[in-house]
Amino acid sequence: MYRRSFMVLAGAAACWPPAALAQQQAMPVIGYLSSRSPGDSGEIIDAFHRGLAEAGFIDKQNVRVEARFAEGNFDRLPQLAMELVRHPVNVLVATGGTVTVVKAKPVVPVSLPVVFAMGGDPVRLGIVESLARPGGNITGVSFLVNDLAGKEIELLHDLVPQAKTVGILVNPNDPNAESDAEGAQSAAKKFGQTLFVAKARTVDEIDSAFAELADKQVTGLFVDTEPFLADRRDQLVSLAARYNLPAVYQLRTFASAGGLATYGTSINDANRQVGSYAGRVLKGTKPADLPVIQSTRFELVINLKTAKALGLTVPQVILARADEVIE
Repeated sequence: MYRRSFMVLAGAAACWPPAALAQQQAMPVIGYLSSRSPGDSGEIIDAFHRGLAEAGFIDKQNVRVEARFAEGNFDRLPQLAMELVRHPVNVLVATGGTVTVVKAKPVVPVSLPVVFAMGGDPVRLGIVESLARPGGNITGVSFLVNDLAGKEIELLHDLVPQAKTVGILVNPNDPNAESDAEGAQSAAKKFGQTLFVAKARTVDEIDSAFAELADKQVTGLFVDTEPFLADRRDQLVSLAARYNLPAVYQLRTFASAGGLATYGTSINDANRQVGSYAGRVLKGTKPADLPVIQSTRFELVINLKTAKALGLTVPQVILARADEVIE
């Protein structure tokens, strides 16, 4: 029965006029490139598709999304980007952190439009000429998480005012690691604290970093946001609990997983905007004519259950500011 149905459809397709076949083949393709893994990107991917739908595009109906995930192996990003370029695709979406567009840009032809979602400063990193006039073939959304290191240290100070030595955990392979550490250092000095910079680029190095933080008697930690560490959420939250170490993060999913507190822009909303921009590019708008969007929607989430387990009393002023309190 199924074979017969297939043969009927195949025969019908053979009878379609050339114009109809060309229309079938003309469905635009979006290349979706992420440094993260698909299993840890569900909400982000859903948000991207919501943005596409706002622009009038539905995957497998009038557009096709071809995805590649580096799964934390940043060195694979140029190769995966080239795969999508050769596919070919009509527009490339680079998401999953600043590193994705930094690694992809050198191998992408200037004729291919690129829409990014990144936490760093795209002007400082040379991705675009300016936010208002990006120039070239690239535009996107900067959600500013990598300019918030000072704010995270301030939040940590409000939650653990007695902490004299605080830490920041970074992935040294991330393009924003150095500037984020500098921002955290400035904030720590402001509060009379000593800052220790811990580094981890592998799963084993995360374990070693927490042991080192304990040796340095760090009593408060800020975990920098970048794709590799974001995908190790459960490991990071578990280690913070094991070492009885108050830690703040930038993605709200960390608080949902048991982290003490998170403060940052909405990554989901940023990726929704990326989907909308990708749709506008497919309709003919040039990336150079689309200013880089700066996310302004910030979220503060406090996990009171974790605070209690750590023996911390969260100041009422912070609870009043929180967008969500997990009890």
